[in-house]
Parts: sequence; C-alpha cells; structure tokens
Amino acid sequence: MFEFLQNLDSLHQGFWYVALTASLIFLVQTVLTFIGSDHTSGLHADFDGNLTHTDAPFQLFSFRNLINFLLGFGWSGVTFYNSIGSKPLLIFISVLIGMGFVILFFILIFQILKLTEDNTFKIEDLIGKTGEVYLTIPANMSGKGKILISVNGTHHELQAMTESEESIPSSHSVRVIYIYDKVLVVAKI
Repeated sequence: MFEFLQNLDSLHQGFWYVALTASLIFLVQTVLTFIGSDHTSGLHADFDGNLTHTDAPFQLFSFRNLINFLLGFGWSGVTFYNSIGSKPLLIFISVLIGMGFVILFFILIFQILKLTEDNTFKIEDLIGKTGEVYLTIPANMSGKGKILISVNGTHHELQAMTESEESIPSSHSVRVIYIYDKVLVVAKI
C-alpha cells in the first residue's frame, strides 16, 4: 500500500508519514467530536461553553492543536516538495502553514462559540406582549387567573391579575402592562 514511498527522498517520506498519520488522527477526532464521545481515548475539547471568562479562551499546547499543526505541516510539505527547491525554505514554509492551521482552528472555534443564543426566560421581557386568557382573571386585582403567552417560540402558562373593573373571561386577548410580585398585570385588548 505504501510502496510509492520507498522511492522518495527521506524528507519527502517524512512529510508523507506526518501528513497521513495526522490525517488519520484528525479524522478520528472529528468523528468522535460529532458523535459526542469526547471521554474516550483521553481526547478532550480545548474549549467550553462558558464565555464569561475571556482571559484564557483556549489552550495553545494541546493534542488537538498538535494534530492541526502536523496536518498543515505534513500536507504543505507534500504539496510543495517538488515546487520549492530549497529544503530549509520548504520546512520553514511548512512550519508557517502548520501554525496557520492552528490559528485557523482558533478563529473557527471562536466564531462557533459566538453563535450561542441565550434563551433564558425572563418575566420582565413580557411587558407589552400579548397573550390569551386561559383561566378567568378576576376584576380589581381580587384574584389570579392564568394566561398563555408565547416568548421566543415557546408557550408559557403564567399567573395574571387585572386592574380592570370587570373580569376577563377565557379566550380573550390581553396585553401585559407591568409585573407585580412576579404576577403579570394585564389589560383586555
């Protein structure tokens, strides 16, 4: 299978071995990442979902970054071996491309982490929103009823009161005016 490597110069062989080995390990890492098996084989992600501490975003020296470096180093060496006559220059360019792969990985992960969305339900966000009465709301803040209200695509059943002189029966639309002691105060629309 690797007979073509026998006739190559030792540096060219080295680039091929590094490229093939790094590619195999990278493929295994990628598959394990997508199936969620990060606890096997001692492979750990270099980041977490906690974006509140920005002083140390990633580890520079990690197994994953070593593989990214070797991937860029090996394949650039294989690719440019016949194009660049000077071997020290070829090694230098391969090292630069390997470091570029590590930087590219940092940028990619940083951009992915920025895609997070905060779907935390905050009752304060309901002021001004409309909903539908589920259980009759008694008049003059004399008791609590319930309304169904949709926030960020999810429906919530919440307690509500009204300052109105008359009760608001089921199935009527209401608007949230303010919040009193974690209870929505609504008005009929």
